Amino acid sequence: MTSAGVAAIQIRGYLDHLAVEQGASAHTLSAYRRDLEKYRQFLAESGVGDLEAVTEGHVEQFRARLATADPEVGRRALAPSSVARALAAVRGLHRFSTRDGLTRVDAAASVTPPRPPRRLPKALPVDRIIAVIEASGGTELDTEPARLRDRAMLELLYATGARAAELVGLDVDDLDGLDNPGGGTVILRGKGGKERLVPVGGPACDAVGAYLVRARPALAVRGGPALFLNTRGGRVSRQTLWTVVGAAAGRAGVESDISPHSFRHSFATHLLDGGADIRVVQELLGHASVTTTQVYTLVTVDTLREVWAECHPRAR
Repeated sequence: MTSAGVAAIQIRGYLDHLAVEQGASAHTLSAYRRDLEKYRQFLAESGVGDLEAVTEGHVEQFRARLATADPEVGRRALAPSSVARALAAVRGLHRFSTRDGLTRVDAAASVTPPRPPRRLPKALPVDRIIAVIEASGGTELDTEPARLRDRAMLELLYATGARAAELVGLDVDDLDGLDNPGGGTVILRGKGGKERLVPVGGPACDAVGAYLVRARPALAVRGGPALFLNTRGGRVSRQTLWTVVGAAAGRAGVESDISPHSFRHSFATHLLDGGADIRVVQELLGHASVTTTQVYTLVTVDTLREVWAECHPRAR
């Protein structure tokens, strides 16, 4: 076996570990696979085909390459967030290899990823979120299954703060109590396969119920457990959800850069604005650390500052 083949096997072993033992999502595995293939190619160009021969200098050089453009070979500089993700994959690979006894030294342990600029989540006002949801259709006069489905997806997206992958990954059996007067619940499967139970309010229960009765049977040509189906009877994709959100936003006259994640940001921000405890919001969002959730408190502080600046007689 060539030395280049050794590195490829080591990377494959790490990806298998992520899939089987860590329960990484297909999206995460795909991103890590791309990043680690770039790393393998870089090491091969440097004459290194076995992780045992990698030094801290190699990892530093790989980080620098990712952040540097090279017009001669058509390579663009990656954004700090993309460099950080790639370094996370490389650091995880070396940490795993050292722990598994494949290498004696963790060559990437001291190489820190760049810190991306802190960007506040973009939340939409309540009236705009509702306008987008209503623009998706799904009224009593609608007979098109896709419109009923779209309304149900957007209602559920805002009601639960689900990530796009969590929403499209739902099965019918993940919902419970849609007919209850106080609303139902849904099981969301987040990062690392972790499950959380999230309440579902009346409007979302009504929209999902209407979809299940009036639309899903017409779409379910192939059977299967998926809650939201495309026109061919398969599970809807994240790309479809993005398209649905964009189309509804366009019809509602809302800014074009709205995304499924905008619903999640709005969900969290509106809860905090309404007085929800940050620990509760953390649980609802499925954040492993409350530190991640705290970024939403900065959004609410900005809102308070804007209101103060407009209304206080001594603000100017």
